[in-house]
Amino acid sequence: MKPIQGICASLLGLLASTTTLHAADCAALKQLSLPDTTITFAEPITSGDLSGPGIDKPLHDLPPFCRVKGILRPSTDSEIHFEVWLPEKDWNQRLLGVGNGGFAGSIWYSQLAGNLKRGYATSGSDAGHQAEGEDASWAFGHPEKIKDFGWRAVHVTAERAKDVVKAYYGKTASKAYFDSCSDGGREALMEAQRFPEDYDGILAGAPANAWSHMLTSGVGLAQSTIGDPRGYISSMKLPAIQKAALAACDSANDGFVNDPEKCHFDPAVLLCKGADSLECLTQPQVNSLKAYYDGTSLFPGYSMGDESSWGSWVVGQGPGSGSGLQYVQNYFRYMVTEDPKWNTLTANVSASLKQATEKTAAALDSTNPDLSRFRARGGKLIMYHGWNDPAISPWNSIAYYKQVQKTVGEKETAGFMQLYMVPGMEHCAGGPGPASFGQLGIATTGDQKYGVFDALVDWVEKDTPSEKIIGTKFSADQKVLLTRPLCPYPQLAKYNGTGDTNDAANFVCSNPR
Repeated sequence: MKPIQGICASLLGLLASTTTLHAADCAALKQLSLPDTTITFAEPITSGDLSGPGIDKPLHDLPPFCRVKGILRPSTDSEIHFEVWLPEKDWNQRLLGVGNGGFAGSIWYSQLAGNLKRGYATSGSDAGHQAEGEDASWAFGHPEKIKDFGWRAVHVTAERAKDVVKAYYGKTASKAYFDSCSDGGREALMEAQRFPEDYDGILAGAPANAWSHMLTSGVGLAQSTIGDPRGYISSMKLPAIQKAALAACDSANDGFVNDPEKCHFDPAVLLCKGADSLECLTQPQVNSLKAYYDGTSLFPGYSMGDESSWGSWVVGQGPGSGSGLQYVQNYFRYMVTEDPKWNTLTANVSASLKQATEKTAAALDSTNPDLSRFRARGGKLIMYHGWNDPAISPWNSIAYYKQVQKTVGEKETAGFMQLYMVPGMEHCAGGPGPASFGQLGIATTGDQKYGVFDALVDWVEKDTPSEKIIGTKFSADQKVLLTRPLCPYPQLAKYNGTGDTNDAANFVCSNPR
C-alpha cells in the first residue's frame, strides 16, 4: 500500500471541483496507510439515501459525500469500527466528532447525517464492540475492550479522522469539535482531561463520568428501595407523585420546575391516610421516594417535578426491571466481578465500590477536575444537563463543575467552561421544558439555529462566550409552544414581570438570590 504522504500528494494534485474528481479522491482513500488501521470501504454516496447494517432508520436527503469505513486495532484484542463522512461540496472546514450512549456498541448514524447536512466532516465509532446499548457481556474477559470503550476508541478515532480529512481535502480541518451526551458526555470529558489536543471545542451533555461511583451507588439505592418489596413504587403511582411535586415547586405553573435548587417537597405529604391507592404512598414507598431524591453518599439523587419520566429508567414494570438497574447489574457482572451470577440485592456496597474502583475506574471514570491543559491550548467546554434527567443525576454535573472551579480557579474556569442546567429536560433531550437548544443537532429558535453548539463555535473561533441560549419546546408537529433563555450556571431565567411567560424575550438571566 502507498504511504500516506504519497496519497496526500496525489490528492493534492487533483482540483477537487467536480463530482468526478471527488469520487476518484474518495476511492483512493482505501489505500491510506495509517497506524493500526485498515480502511475497508471508501466510496462516494450520491443517491441522497443511506441504509444498511447498523443504521436503525434509513437516512434521507443526504448531500453527496465520501463515506469512509475502517477498523482500528490499537491492541491485539481491539476491533474498533469507525467511519468518517466527508462532504463533497461546501465543506465548512471543520471536523465534528460523535460519541456513544449506554455501553455503546454502534455508531450514531443519525447524528453523523445531521452533521453532514450542516457542512461538517464528521466521524464516530462503535467504541470497540457491536452490541445493544444495555449489553456489557462483550466486556467479559476482555480488559483491552474495556479500555477501548472507556477512552481509547474516541481518541484514536479523532486522530484517524483528522488523517482522513487531510488526505481527502488536502488540508487539515481548521477546528475540531465533539458533541455527545450520556456516555458520550463521559467520553467528551475524557477527551478534555486526557487528550486536550484532540478537540478545540467540546459539548458534553449529561455526562456519565463517574461510572464506578454512580453504578455502585445504584447497588445501595436498589437495596434500599426494592430490597423490601413493600418499598417498590409502581409506575402507576408516578403521576400522583409528579402532581404533588409540581404543586410544591412550580410556582409559575409552567408544568416544570424552573429552580430545583429551591424546591422543597416532602414526600411524606403523599402518605396514605387510609387504604393504599394510586393517589398515595405507603410508608415504605415514602421511604423509597426520599431515597430516590437523596441518592447515596456515593452519587446524588434525582430532581423533582417530572417523576412520570421515571417509568422505564427508574422503576420499570416491576421490581428490578428499570434500565438503571440493568446497567448496574451488567456493569458488575461483566466488567467488575466477571461473575454472571452476581446479584445486586445481596452484594456488599463497600466491597463493590472497592472492586469497581480498582478494576474499572482508571479506564472508565472521567472525573479529573484538572482541565488546565485543555484550557492552556485554548479549548472551550460547554456542559449541559436536564434538571429532570431520570438516568443520570443532574446534581452530578453541578458537582463536577464546582470541582473544576476549585481546582483551576473560578475566574480561570469562566474563561473556558460553561454549564447549562435545563429546566424540564429529561435525559439529553425531551421533557416538559424548553429541551431543544442546539444539542446533538436538535434545532431551536432565535438567531442561532443550533443554539448551544453555535455558541460553542463562536466561543472557540471568536472568543465570545454566550450570555444565554434560547431553549424551545415544540409540539409533536413542530409548532413552538414555549421559548425560554437558558443561562450559564448558576444564573437563572427570571421573568421581568410583563408579557407572555411563554416568550423568552420576557425573561432575563440573573444570579439567584
